[in-house]
Amino acid sequence: MNIAYTIADGRGETDLLLYNVAQQLKVRGFKTAGTVQINTGRAKSGHCDMDVQVLPNGQIIRISQDLGEGAKGCRLNPEALETAVGLVEAQLADGADILIVNKFGKHEAEGRGFRNAIAMAVSLDCPVLVGTNSLNRDALCEFTGGAAKWLPAKDQLIIDWLEQHFCATALAS
Repeated sequence: MNIAYTIADGRGETDLLLYNVAQQLKVRGFKTAGTVQINTGRAKSGHCDMDVQVLPNGQIIRISQDLGEGAKGCRLNPEALETAVGLVEAQLADGADILIVNKFGKHEAEGRGFRNAIAMAVSLDCPVLVGTNSLNRDALCEFTGGAAKWLPAKDQLIIDWLEQHFCATALAS
């Protein structure tokens, strides 16, 4: 199992990191599958709109819902998330060099969201890179049976991890 996770400090920083890594991998010729999150601030609210882009150049799906100015509940739109999951699973079936999951969040911790896509990638021997946060890190580690490797939130270190996987795979062939 070749699965790694990263957590960047600061709101939205993991999203930016994974977006940048995905772009660099694309330039290097890697076939990416998965999603990266793009947050767009709102002028009159402390909230942002959350969109995911299906990699490498796919559909952009709004995964947040507007609950109103005073709302404090979870703004994730589970139906939109599951649409993205379905598109990603179809990509994996067509083959990919890496699966990037923008976030192992509450849905994944509860057994939904991208869990099946992650398991599918692992069964296909496709490396998996996951963004998470401190609230869901333990659930991710439990889900992977402790096999998930922590990577510092640095573009080059993440790319080096993936390239090491491909070097080891080539040597084993």
